Order: sequence, then C-alpha cells, then structure tokens
Amino acid sequence: MDFTSSLAQAGTNFVSVPVLAFLLGLISVALKADLRLPDAVYQATSIYLLFAIGLKGGVALRAADPAEVLAPIGVALLLGVVIPLIAFAVLRYVTNLNPVDRGAMAAHYGSTSLVTFTAAIVFLESLDIAFEGFMPTLLTVLEIPGIIVGLLLAGRYLSRNESSSQQDGWIREIIFGKSILLLGGGLIIGFLTGTQGYERVEPFFGSLFTGVLALFLLELGVLAGRRIGSVREAGIGLIAFATVFPLFAGTLGIIGGYIAGLSVGGAMILGVLCASASYIAAPAAVRLALPTANPGITLTASLGITFPFNLILGIPIYLFIAQSLEGWFA
Repeated sequence: MDFTSSLAQAGTNFVSVPVLAFLLGLISVALKADLRLPDAVYQATSIYLLFAIGLKGGVALRAADPAEVLAPIGVALLLGVVIPLIAFAVLRYVTNLNPVDRGAMAAHYGSTSLVTFTAAIVFLESLDIAFEGFMPTLLTVLEIPGIIVGLLLAGRYLSRNESSSQQDGWIREIIFGKSILLLGGGLIIGFLTGTQGYERVEPFFGSLFTGVLALFLLELGVLAGRRIGSVREAGIGLIAFATVFPLFAGTLGIIGGYIAGLSVGGAMILGVLCASASYIAAPAAVRLALPTANPGITLTASLGITFPFNLILGIPIYLFIAQSLEGWFA
C-alpha cells in the first residue's frame, strides 16, 4: 500500500465522526462560537476513555503469552528513555529555549497521548488491520519514563535545594496521577476478570467508545484552536520540531516494534505512541517540578501543533512507514 492509498483509506474509513468533531472544534474557535464541554463532562469523558482502554488492554493481556509481551515492554522502556534524550539534544540546536524549557519539552515528547493512541486504534479497526491486544500495556509503560527523564534533564540546571525539595512531589504526581491510576487500574481489573467479566460491561465500554471519543476530540479541537495564534510566536525552529520530530520518533518506534516481534498494526501503534506528545500527565508533572518552565511553549507545541498533525496526517503516515518497513524485518 502506498501513502496515497493510506490517505484515501483514512478519508473513507476514519475521517468520520471523531476527526470531524476535532475539526469542528477548530472551526468553532475561528467563528467565535463556544463549543467547549462543561468541565464535569470533560472530566467524565477523560475518565471513561482512560479506564475503558486499560480495561480492554487487561483482558487482552490475560489472553497473551507472557513470552510475547516481555520483549515489547523492554523495547518500550528503552524508547521511553532514548526519545526524550534525543528531543532534549535536538531542541538545543533548533530553538533558543533554555535548558529548563528544553527539559519540559523533552518530558512532553517522551510521554504519550492517550487520544492519539485511541485514534490510531480506531483507524486500524476501520481498516480491519489486526494488532496485539496488549498495546494499552505499552501505553502505560511509555507514560512514565519519558516524563522522568525530561524532568531529570531540566533538574540538572536547577539549584540543588530546589530540585531535591520537589523531587518527591513530582514523582508522586507521575506515579499516582489520574491517568496512570485509571490505565493501570483498568489493566488490573481487566486482567483479573478476563473475557467473561468484560462481556458484561462491553455494551458500555465498547459500543459507546467511539461516540465518547468524538465528544472528547470536540473539546480538544477547541483547546487546540485557541492556541493556534501562539504557533507563530513559537518560532520556526519549534514549529519544525513539533512536526518533524514526531516523524523521526514514530519511525524509531516502528523499528523497535518490529525488533520486538510486533505485527504491522502493533508496530504502527508503538510508532504512534512514540510520535505523540503528552498534554495531560506531562503538564501536571512539569508544573509541579519545574515552576519556572513556560507552559505556553510546551502546550503550543504538543497540543497546538503535534496533536493536530498526528491526528489528521501522522496516523496514515505511520501506517505507510510500518507497511513499507515490514519486508525489512520479515
């Protein structure tokens, strides 16, 4: 399949309710219309998505052969360390950001985006492309190390007293934050209950999933639209990083997926995880650990540039790359 075919299939199979809801949110900002979800609804949808993904992943993890899971987890952990290190180094040459802001950016790009991951799953399912069911486990594994590495890189440039006094706080924020608890808790519950237990709640956590995702993307479209004006202020170097670096990291993730023995769909999803940038867990940890970091820069890059790029163009690109590299690892 060539890239044109991937884009065509994306248009006919995936660019339906979820992506169009995101685009509607973008358009609403231009029209000065208020389409933001009430805070309670936004919180409820985020909780639903996190728990539903963890639950389904736990069911699949129980059915998987442990030998098939160990290598992907090891590769994911390695990528979670390597990607923020590369991001930190690249940002030094393409931007004029100070070391603390570079560390904050590395934390965002070393972590993952739940919604981009979810969109990739919906995309593959719409094309009937199979993937390993334990991929939510890799999402959980990749969530933490990238943030820690980014904060440690920035922490080297903070005063010793300030860094040590905040260390316990941001570690707790990462490990016991809502996203990790819901994903991890869902994985454990799904693993313990198995297929039989999941079948009883599937009408709620399975059938309604795409509709809830559409509402969530509508809200994120509004948030991204409000930051479009900041893109020009970010500078050409940061804009280039926020679009080109995901392609590099995504390709690295796809190669790692094949080395770990994943299928085309599984390697593509690992690539999407590596290409995505966090705008939930990472901002919370950075805000606590690096109070001098500029959140406008990190959120403009991750939510205003990288997220729309991945959602609209990146996902079919990563599928094309995965399909193109398949023969290399056959």
